[in-house]
Amino acid sequence: MALSARTGKHEADNRFHYEPLLASHHDGRFDAFSFAGKTMTLPIWVSSMTGGTRMSGTINRNLAQACGEFGMGMGLGSCRALLDNQEHWDDFNIREYMGESVPFYANLGIAQIEKIIDQKQEQKVVDMVDRLKADGLIIHVNPLQEAFQPEGDTISVPPIETIEAFLERTNLRIIVKEVGQGMGPESLRRLLSLPLEAIEFGALGGTNFTKLEISRIKDHHPEHFGLFDPFGKIGHTAPEMTHFVNIIAAKYPVKCQQLIISGGINNVVDGFYLTQISSLKSVFGMASAFLKHAMDDYETLKNFVIQIKKALGIARQYLIPVSNCQNQNDL
Repeated sequence: MALSARTGKHEADNRFHYEPLLASHHDGRFDAFSFAGKTMTLPIWVSSMTGGTRMSGTINRNLAQACGEFGMGMGLGSCRALLDNQEHWDDFNIREYMGESVPFYANLGIAQIEKIIDQKQEQKVVDMVDRLKADGLIIHVNPLQEAFQPEGDTISVPPIETIEAFLERTNLRIIVKEVGQGMGPESLRRLLSLPLEAIEFGALGGTNFTKLEISRIKDHHPEHFGLFDPFGKIGHTAPEMTHFVNIIAAKYPVKCQQLIISGGINNVVDGFYLTQISSLKSVFGMASAFLKHAMDDYETLKNFVIQIKKALGIARQYLIPVSNCQNQNDL
């Protein structure tokens, strides 16, 4: 048993100084902080995942209850179905399960926002957000996904222009996110210059919706798969995007001051590290892990969040990111 627990020298996580002498065990308490217009306790965002699937109602209610109990933020999956049809309303109407104090955001795609602006129907979105008692709207930007989806929408206007127009025409709090491939430095620079509530990375490494659509091509037209497969590997990871944002924030004035670092965050240590080195106020998202546990009964999800909370407390007490240490060369 002891031999199997040995750590090889190449397994060491060199992102941190481990300081075992400077703190007691964490007492389980976290200070509340403001984020996305409300108050959070754990710096964890339950990222947008499900919008209209068979289990959406159960998943969303479980996630909402956990967010309320533990002080986490939440974004719904695509609410497109609610714009003109109330059939799935109960699957999304979950504010009562989480309470009023934590942030809760509706979600629409950039293609839908483009059409809404073209048809001058912005009030329809405002009304939907109000009915959901949400604090604002997430706009997910997914041009590659739409391009490879057989029934995908055509994006006729550069998404940044659509976002700018929507900000001008509504007073909603807006979060902009990608859907699994992240964003490069110029896209981030343009977004950071806007008065957004936050940017969510949706970085390469987590669920990649472009890759999902390409896999459908493989199923139905295997002879075309090789043409498109490389696009599923294009993008930027969460560490890359955190680095981009830090450089941009140091060089340019930024109006957006908050980040949701998501995409390939598979454990608390990875999320903790990136939020600690970020120059902007940040929380992290772990969509797939939450989805897996939310599909069962609530107690399963609750126990999972308790373990996340414990892990985060340990990280806070004993891990110091190397990049945050001063005078490293003098040690």
